[in-house]
Amino acid sequence: MTLVNEPVDKNSSRKKYCRFKKAGIQYIDYKNPDYLLKLVNEQGKILPRRITGTSLKFQRRVAQAIKRSRHLALMPYVADGLK
Repeated sequence: MTLVNEPVDKNSSRKKYCRFKKAGIQYIDYKNPDYLLKLVNEQGKILPRRITGTSLKFQRRVAQAIKRSRHLALMPYVADGLK
């Protein structure tokens, strides 16, 4: 009996989409830290585009909103009080 590895199709996974384009959101509000926490990992780092699936335009807006929210102390810089 021989074992044969099945080929892995890299394109078979779900296609990522920009959640902001799909929902028609034009402005990402920095005053809503609960929503922005979805775009940050456990360490408090901003998740990259390849993981979230956001477009370049909205990834820049997300990063800017998270940085503004951190500056105004609406979100923590570190992971102590994140999750």
